[in-house]
Formats: sequence, C-alpha cells, structure tokens
Amino acid sequence: MARKTAAQIKMPELKPGKEITWQIRTLAWILWPWVRLLYRVKVTGKENLPKSGGYVLTANHVTTVDALAVAFMMFFKLGRAPHFLAKEGLFRTPIVGPVLLACGQIPVFRSGRGNSDPMESAYKVLRAGHVIGIFPEGTLTREPNQWPMRARTGAIRLALETGVPLVPMAQWGTEVVMDTYSSKIFPKPWHTVHMVIGKPIEMSAYVGKKVSVEEMVELSDQVMVEITKLVEQLRGEKAPATRFVPSEHGLPEHGNFKKFLIIKAENDRRIAAGLEPLPAHAKVTGGKIVVKKSKGK
Repeated sequence: MARKTAAQIKMPELKPGKEITWQIRTLAWILWPWVRLLYRVKVTGKENLPKSGGYVLTANHVTTVDALAVAFMMFFKLGRAPHFLAKEGLFRTPIVGPVLLACGQIPVFRSGRGNSDPMESAYKVLRAGHVIGIFPEGTLTREPNQWPMRARTGAIRLALETGVPLVPMAQWGTEVVMDTYSSKIFPKPWHTVHMVIGKPIEMSAYVGKKVSVEEMVELSDQVMVEITKLVEQLRGEKAPATRFVPSEHGLPEHGNFKKFLIIKAENDRRIAAGLEPLPAHAKVTGGKIVVKKSKGK
C-alpha cells in the first residue's frame, strides 16, 4: 500500500458533543499495557487546570515517547481525550494514519501543503470544549543537556484565537527510556515519569485586541519561561540563563540534528583535505554515513 502524499491526508472529523469516542477509548486501552511497560506516570498540579471546557496544555519535548506519556496522563489521570498536533509523516503511514485521524489527532505539514487546514481543525477541537496537547518547541529539544529551548508561536496562536486558557506543564523521565533523537527504547516499568502542571498563563491584556507577531513571540517565550521553571523543579537544578536557539548554533530547525552534525563533521573534514563534499542525498544510518548510488551509475 502506497504512502499518501501531503495533499491526500485528510483532517480529523470531530463528533459534536462527544469528547471521548469509542475509537479513543479503544486505542487508549490497547496502548495502556505497552505504555506501562515503558514507564509509570505520576502527575501533580491537577488543581491548576480549568474545571471544564477546552484548554491548550503545553509541555517540554525531550524524546519521541513524550507524546505517549502525556497522552496516557491526559486520558487516565485527567479523564480527557488527548488531541495532538503531530508531524505529517505519521499520517502518511497505512493503518497508523487512519487510526490517528479517527482518534482526532491533527497532522502538521512541513512541506507540500500549508497548515491552514490543521489550524482550523485545532480551533474546532478547542471551541468544542476539548483539550489539545502541544509541544511549543515544535520538535525535540536540541539543547545539549535536554533543557527546554525556544518556542514556536503556534500554541499561543491557538489559545488567543479561541479564547481558551493555555496551561504550562513540565515532564521529566522519558529520557531514561529513550535518549533524545534515538530510536532505541529501554523499557523500565518501575521507572516514573514525573509531570507537574502549572497555573494558566495570564493573557487577559491581549483579549479582544490584534496581537502582533512580536507580542506572540514574547508570549511564547513567557510560556517557555514557566515550563522551564517547572522542569527545574522536577530536575532539582537550574537551567541555563540563556534559552537555546538552534539557528544561533548552526543547527537546522527540523530533523535529527545529531545526524546533521555527523554529516557536517565529515564535510568539514573533506573540505579541509581538499576533497569534494558529500552528495546531498547522503544519509546517516546506524551512526554511519551511507551514500546510495544513483540509478544508472
């Protein structure tokens, strides 16, 4: 079965008046034993959440199993249906893609299609009184010691456009099960992933006014300040004074930056030796650089 193109991926359909559908409930209970095989989840600060209605729950992003931990917490600890904005590649995959859409997950595109449709779907979820979980950094942190880095403005935009609260949250512990940008998993069912929920971000001054891009960036940074404080609480140590910005360190905004650094180091070596750099299609597999021959050569 062929993988779908970006244009072929549909948006999820929201069932009015029903938050936890049978599809979400079924998937949650199927995944429950697998998540518990990876780790335990403990959450504090639930009293800071709105008693009813929709809100945006924002968290730091350390590993690719963070979403499972946060979704597990939302369903089993909060009794809310987890909705996430997720990268399009997951929705291109047969079986996995349709299941995610049926459970109300929203694809985000990085190429081949704009994100007006995903944003409108997210607005519908929030306006229906449901909850959206989002990692404001937009990708796994590139900060060397796994501290939160700079944020995108998507989470703030969602909250301001719909008028729902935006709640910061920190999570720490998934890095024991899987390292950042690693594909190797080390299940530890006795290990606890700790989560702490903070108080909603104060945004009353922006209600009913046109918010500039600069103000959205400032609010997004405020969100990361609050998330970082909560992460410091969980880790028992202070974060760096300056927030990490990938572009300031010559790192790409998307993709596995560790593989990028391997390619960059090899190209630097080649240039220093007077050799041709690696071809654009060179990839890193298993920690080694692989260059496949082009057809006809």
